[in-house]
Amino acid sequence: MESVIRVVPRDDFKLELWFDTGDHRLFDARPYLNKGVFVQLQNPQRFKQAYVALDTVCWPGEIDIAPETLYDRSVPVE
Repeated sequence: MESVIRVVPRDDFKLELWFDTGDHRLFDARPYLNKGVFVQLQNPQRFKQAYVALDTVCWPGEIDIAPETLYDRSVPVE
């Protein structure tokens, strides 16, 4: 399984991600922002608090997205 080693949250609710495989990918979080705990991330300041912990992206309040989801549903950055 791929592990996230760096995240940069962008203004457009996308996450720029680097994985331990060397992959650099872009994940669009917008489809998740109307679901469950992710509603809290509709606030841009809150979304920008993303950080890497336990091999994935997390936010304060014990919010996270599985690293395999981040990898599988992201696109390579060229």
